[in-house]
Amino acid sequence: MNKEMPPYIAHIRKLGGASQSLENHLLGVAEKTKNLAVKINLAPQGELIGLLHDLGKYSDAFQAYLKSAVGLINQDEDEFVDARELKGKVDHSTAGAQLVWRELSGQGNMGRIVGQILGLCIASHHSGLSDCLSSDTNRPAEDMFTRRISKRDDRAHSQEAKMKMDALIDKRFRELVGNPALIDGVKESIRQVMLRDDIKGIDPSKNTITQFKLGLLVRFLFSCLIDADRIDTADFERPKAAKHRLNGEYTEWPLLIERLERHLQGFTLRNPIDEIRRSISDHCRNGAIRDKGAYTLTVPTGGGKTLASLRFALHHAERHKMDRVFYVIPFTSIIDQNAKVVRNILEPTKDDHGRVVLEHHSNLTPEQQGWKEKMLTENWDAPVVFTTSVQLLESLFGGGTRGARRMHQLANAVLIFDEIQTLPVNCVHLFCNAMNFLVEHCGSTVLLCTATQPLLNRVDQSKGALKFTKNDDLMPDVKGLFDDLKRVEVLNRRKAGGWTDEEIARLALDEVVQSGSCLVIVNTKKSAQALYRLCREAAGIQTFHLSTSMCPAHRKEILEKIRKLLEDKLPVLCVSTQLIEAGVDVDFGAVIRYTAGLDSIAQAAGRCNRNGKQKDADGNSKAGRVHVVNPAVENVDRLKDIQCGKGITERLLDDVEAGSEDFGGNLIGPNAIERYFEYFFFARHQEMDYPVSAQTVGRDDTLLNLLSSNSLAMDEYGRNYGTAPNIYLRQSFMSAARAFKVIDAPTRGIIVPYGEAGRDLVNDLCSAFEVEKQFELLRRAQQYTVNVFPQDLEKFQKAGAVHEIQKGVDILYLSDARYYDQSFGLSQTPEGTMEVLYA
Repeated sequence: MNKEMPPYIAHIRKLGGASQSLENHLLGVAEKTKNLAVKINLAPQGELIGLLHDLGKYSDAFQAYLKSAVGLINQDEDEFVDARELKGKVDHSTAGAQLVWRELSGQGNMGRIVGQILGLCIASHHSGLSDCLSSDTNRPAEDMFTRRISKRDDRAHSQEAKMKMDALIDKRFRELVGNPALIDGVKESIRQVMLRDDIKGIDPSKNTITQFKLGLLVRFLFSCLIDADRIDTADFERPKAAKHRLNGEYTEWPLLIERLERHLQGFTLRNPIDEIRRSISDHCRNGAIRDKGAYTLTVPTGGGKTLASLRFALHHAERHKMDRVFYVIPFTSIIDQNAKVVRNILEPTKDDHGRVVLEHHSNLTPEQQGWKEKMLTENWDAPVVFTTSVQLLESLFGGGTRGARRMHQLANAVLIFDEIQTLPVNCVHLFCNAMNFLVEHCGSTVLLCTATQPLLNRVDQSKGALKFTKNDDLMPDVKGLFDDLKRVEVLNRRKAGGWTDEEIARLALDEVVQSGSCLVIVNTKKSAQALYRLCREAAGIQTFHLSTSMCPAHRKEILEKIRKLLEDKLPVLCVSTQLIEAGVDVDFGAVIRYTAGLDSIAQAAGRCNRNGKQKDADGNSKAGRVHVVNPAVENVDRLKDIQCGKGITERLLDDVEAGSEDFGGNLIGPNAIERYFEYFFFARHQEMDYPVSAQTVGRDDTLLNLLSSNSLAMDEYGRNYGTAPNIYLRQSFMSAARAFKVIDAPTRGIIVPYGEAGRDLVNDLCSAFEVEKQFELLRRAQQYTVNVFPQDLEKFQKAGAVHEIQKGVDILYLSDARYYDQSFGLSQTPEGTMEVLYA
């Protein structure tokens, strides 16, 4: 063995063959985990799990595996093993879990609780949080934690590792487990959770909300460990890349505030709407002095929420010395637009670029990553992060380690949720409990922004409702604000038998003539294509189509053309799916909306007369028209959200027609929206705890239950064994994570060769091998990606139209560009005219 080779190795650098000693890795991860876990006052606990997470690597079995894998042991030597055959089979994570459990479980009931929490984090650090009680279709409920912690020593290697650990590791381990603060710190955290949600007469172990939050506490600590481990490993592997990490050393809030305020001062107040927007912004600025908490910003569409809420966030972060600001947006169709606006303000120079605003809103790489892909994983290390609700919910509830790694960054942060009404209904209780946890136990502030505020504080309290801070809305007079910003008239144009496509096309073309421009928003891609085909031949009217089958770069290009035509007051018609509703900044003279939820209709109305430019024959301001129509043919049977929302909206419209309701004369005002969500949440209340089927987890259950008291698994265990399992945490973390999907079906991204830039990008990706270069290419690829459902992906694969960008790299691109149409985007048939690309 080389004299410079440490006796126990954690990693071998692929380039150059340098080795990282196991001692240095454990100490490095311990220090990093401690510094992250201090956010929730669990620094010693974080240090201990970091110190022990790879303890099993001290075993001869692991060292032989590692050295054989990199050629440090010759095939002819006795110690040589078949590393390829053993990959993933040499256990190095159980040893540390067993050691901490054995040391702490003998220190009373609280010691057992702390031992389970820390042991679970260590044992799970490669797989994602494991089940405490199993919950799957193949076997009855089992105590998986006890089974793991009781693993035979010839497979766990804990005694061998304990004897061989470096003296410095052993010394620090003894100091940590001997310090009363180790147990007392967790005890205090649990006490704080129980105080917040104590219900008299209910055992805390059976209190759904308490146990759910304790599960989040474990996941937070787990997140600290995963991020620390990945950073330490990556920085050893590529030390040059490590120099580019920000590591929390950000541009100071006062400088970012100064940049934003300078930008806002440059706005010219051209009309009364601009005056109202200025007032909204000022209220947000004044509201920043409030304590940390959960707030709402209820502002009509077109009220300038993006910069107003950012103004609140920056000033609030500076006042309370918070770490970062998250801007969470439901759809990638608007994240580019909003992030670009903010980036231009907060990153005015080339030196600032990439150091302030981080965009993270694509899922190109799968969970099963190779070392290259792991290097590309982002951990939200930036002062201002733009991400999607999908990514945020994955960080809180998703499986594996990739999403969980980011969770700890949500502490001591301002979280702005734009268009919060789009939150999936099955995630309501999971979301509310998680936000309460972040506010109450992680020092964060949550701001829910929308024109159509859902009633998240009025859902079932026993399952978890959002706890708003007193006087929660940053606007003092929401109703008055909606009256002042009323720029449209909503017309109920439904009729018996519904509207044919031809009738809707005529209405749209007539509105272009009368109002100068018209936007038609439909519920399905099929409807959008059919209507577009009918309208596009109209003389003198430029007609466009938008849907999520088009990559972001394509949609962005279309939107820029539309905005230019609108600014030049030229006739334009656009047919779009609902992607255009949530925050896309366009201003049409009229809007036609297929019947849907009232919140969707209100959002659609926000694209009409947005800046109050509509005038009558005498030059006076007039309201824009929003037509609500019921198509004669439309299949939304599989779109439950749309179907349910549509039914409730029709009920409200019928009430207005019958004279039993008038909602203050505003069909999309706060009173109408409140009534809509009362009906909507009542109709869907049984879905809000995320139901899952027996085919998924072995019994009909809910994710809320699986991640809290897990009562059904507990009952099953009791029936089988006649007693309760002797563990404090009973959650089925991994089973719940497998069942958790933010959307109904998992989608995969396909990079499409749209335009010259898209073709060049695909070619570069197929030939790039440097990690840093791939990182930048994949960031660009987000703009050229279309997400497809599994059944559609299968059709493309059978047609030979998609390939991996490189052999063994599970990232797909469209190799036959004929499947991408200039009007409709990605298509199941080769209708496009672009050439075929070859891998």
